[in-house]
Amino acid sequence: TTNFIKRRTEIKAKFSRKYDYKRAKCEDPKIIKEWFSLVRNTVAKYGILEQDIYNFNEAGFAMGVIATAKYEDLGLLDDWVITLSENGWTSNSIGYEWIQHFDRHTNARIVRTYRLLILNGHESHLSAQFQHYCTEQKIITLCMLPYSSHILQPLDVSCFALLKLLYGKQIETFVQNRLNYITKLKFLSAFKEAFKATFTEQNIKSGFRATGLVPYEPQNVLSHLNLCLRTPTPPIVESEHIKNCIVRHQNSSPTSINDAVSCLVKGAEMMIHSAVLLKAEVKALQAANEQKKRTERKRKRRIMQGGSLSVREGEDILQSAEVDAQVCTEVASETTR
Repeated sequence: TTNFIKRRTEIKAKFSRKYDYKRAKCEDPKIIKEWFSLVRNTVAKYGILEQDIYNFNEAGFAMGVIATAKYEDLGLLDDWVITLSENGWTSNSIGYEWIQHFDRHTNARIVRTYRLLILNGHESHLSAQFQHYCTEQKIITLCMLPYSSHILQPLDVSCFALLKLLYGKQIETFVQNRLNYITKLKFLSAFKEAFKATFTEQNIKSGFRATGLVPYEPQNVLSHLNLCLRTPTPPIVESEHIKNCIVRHQNSSPTSINDAVSCLVKGAEMMIHSAVLLKAEVKALQAANEQKKRTERKRKRRIMQGGSLSVREGEDILQSAEVDAQVCTEVASETTR
């Protein structure tokens, strides 16, 4: 298989991954365009500059089991804030403490009047206390679409995956040193090293750029979405998206354009086939309806009272009756003359 893939350059091999159905439903160009319209209108309404746009999210880490050992000189950053919750999950009170911490560290860097904070719809971000504080401090909050953080949230796109990867490597170092138990202090030590390597200016900017927020460029997200055919297919959404792809990729590889055009052709073929089937169905229904009308116009006559009758005998009786009726009609016509 490996050699076959090497020979066929048009084939690529990738590891499969779990793909959540709800996330897949969210990857709809129409839905994503509505999100970017909301961002654009909010920025225009409050006069928010790119320097005043922020994003925050939370992530969980499994501390794991690794050795009882002594570790000193953590060297944690002075401005880090550490708090606890009863169950290990964030809460409304922790969210409120965080927004105050955020305000203290960004208030002096405001370029204009308002700050824009992109967040998800977690309960701790939507509490009345949290929102009231944001209103007082002129912090505009925008909640992303549900199940869309993997394509719309800068932290998820560029930082969190790398952070967890580097944190895992720190834990591997502990394992190699025969430390098989992680305390909270060791966790902070490992997290600090991973954090310093992850949250660089370059990585943070790449996250905002990849999600189309800074600079504002929705096509950075829309160009990676699959064109999902619907029933009926919405031609306006798909055709406009394909047209933009062609304009944008005039000097690049035609592969993505070919894929998009193939999807459009397939959708057009499906519509044509549906139209042909509907036309045939209508024609058949019209013929059946006409036959029913002709049957209803015929006068029903009883040709025999009781007993049995073969088909041939019945046809003979009907034929004889028709001859008699025709003779009567001719006689009546001659009499009239």
